[in-house]
Amino acid sequence: MNDTKQQYAHPEMLVSTEWLAEHGAEVRIIESNEDVLLYGTGHIPGAVHIDWRDDLQDHLVRDYISPEGFAELCERNGITPETTCVFYGDKSNWWACYALWAFQLFGHKNVKILNGGRDKWIAEGRPLTRDKVSYPRTHYPAPARRRDDEIRAFYEDALAQSRGKKPLVDVRSPGEFKGDITHMPEYPQEGVLRGGHIPGAKSVPWKRAANDDGTFKSADDLKKIYEEEIGLRKEDAIIAYCRIGERSSHTWFVLTYLLGYPAVRNYDGSWTEWGNRVRSPIERS
Repeated sequence: MNDTKQQYAHPEMLVSTEWLAEHGAEVRIIESNEDVLLYGTGHIPGAVHIDWRDDLQDHLVRDYISPEGFAELCERNGITPETTCVFYGDKSNWWACYALWAFQLFGHKNVKILNGGRDKWIAEGRPLTRDKVSYPRTHYPAPARRRDDEIRAFYEDALAQSRGKKPLVDVRSPGEFKGDITHMPEYPQEGVLRGGHIPGAKSVPWKRAANDDGTFKSADDLKKIYEEEIGLRKEDAIIAYCRIGERSSHTWFVLTYLLGYPAVRNYDGSWTEWGNRVRSPIERS
């Protein structure tokens, strides 16, 4: 299902645009973008839209929807526990990876990423539609959310990681890492009070893992970045973080499925929590 034999640890986690064009009716295609209005301007035929903010997050508590809410989301989109879900979106799939990661928090196993995402599909001249899509309602038992400890990190976990001098990967821009700015370049300030990075973290901007066309770099190129440059090892327990967990979910996907690291967690509280928390230690460089 992958575009080329890139020697990824789990190539089955990717599908190509060619494969999806041929087999799209056999899976549930899910579009999830940073720009939540993009879906309405045209989407892959058959794709449903999952809004990372309105559909996946609790509207009051800073957490994800309840198991019952997740079951309802799946049921109204025609998804069963056995459905294979193929995620794609803008920005080299960073929000698609975030949605996939959230689905895995609830234990949904059959998930994949469209390599290259929305931009590659459009660049190849493949069809888009504005037609609203609906599927027969399914039954999805409310799942027990059991993977938080396995793939999600919280403030206390990141603090222990820092104090224990264990691998922390900061995937934000160099300016954010240094503390020169407290938000992504060309984006508004979102209320973070202090800039810098978690002590001991290594800077590897998320987009270094992507090619210009939005596809993932080869396994060899990824190993040069994460193993040769910052010294990650397969036996490491790793935490990745960014601003709110969206860019770091892309890195989490790369490390977990393309390079095969068995113990990677995404700290979704990330810098909007760390940079505002009283007495949280911060480094600047």
